[in-house]
Amino acid sequence: MAGMCHAIRRPARLRFADMKRIFHENGLSLVLASLFLLCLVLGQLFTGYRTSNEENVMHGKPEEPLGKYVMSAHFMEATFENWESEFLQMGVYVFLTAFLFQKGSAESKSPNEPEEVDRDPQMSGHRKDAPWPVRHGGWALKVYEHSLTLAFLLLFLLCFLGHALAGRGSCNEERLQHHLQALTTMEYMGSSRFWFESFQNWQSEFLAILSMVVLSIFLRQRGSPESKPVDAPHGETGG
Repeated sequence: MAGMCHAIRRPARLRFADMKRIFHENGLSLVLASLFLLCLVLGQLFTGYRTSNEENVMHGKPEEPLGKYVMSAHFMEATFENWESEFLQMGVYVFLTAFLFQKGSAESKSPNEPEEVDRDPQMSGHRKDAPWPVRHGGWALKVYEHSLTLAFLLLFLLCFLGHALAGRGSCNEERLQHHLQALTTMEYMGSSRFWFESFQNWQSEFLAILSMVVLSIFLRQRGSPESKPVDAPHGETGG
């Protein structure tokens, strides 16, 4: 009987061990994804929903259900407007750090020494564990060499378009209330409102990157790959 109980309990222990291993190996992504969903759903969605309905009441309009608000221009514009700036930030950052340097920063390559990230991938085409584009070579490798920047660029463009479409809808709702003619997407994208919404987010993202690059010269966070070792001199470059 004891052996049977032991056999029954064993899979549960294995499942717990597997979950523990998965979290240990993927904890950073899991926590960040959880924080993203928490802020999006419990933060932006519900506070935005309440704000939108308060504005509806002020204008003598009926409150809208949550399901309708999720697809509204008010929610979609705010979402895409912020995602757009984040993907722009990361794409520009990845691209610029490939060839620009900042002496002493943990976020920069060394300006005077070659680094592993610069090695020629064609020398590893024979490795069985190398990604498929590396083993294939040619155009696939050329694209793969810049795939991270290209992915962020594509995500930025999609969110930029989403911002334009949702923003036009939100703008036209306001114009309708004031008995003004609706704008086309191109007209809205040429307006100062659209570019104000974009640049107010873009500048904050570039400020955040600049702060990370410069502050990591002098300040430390023990254990973080985004920081230099605590005992590293300020002039040492790279993490």
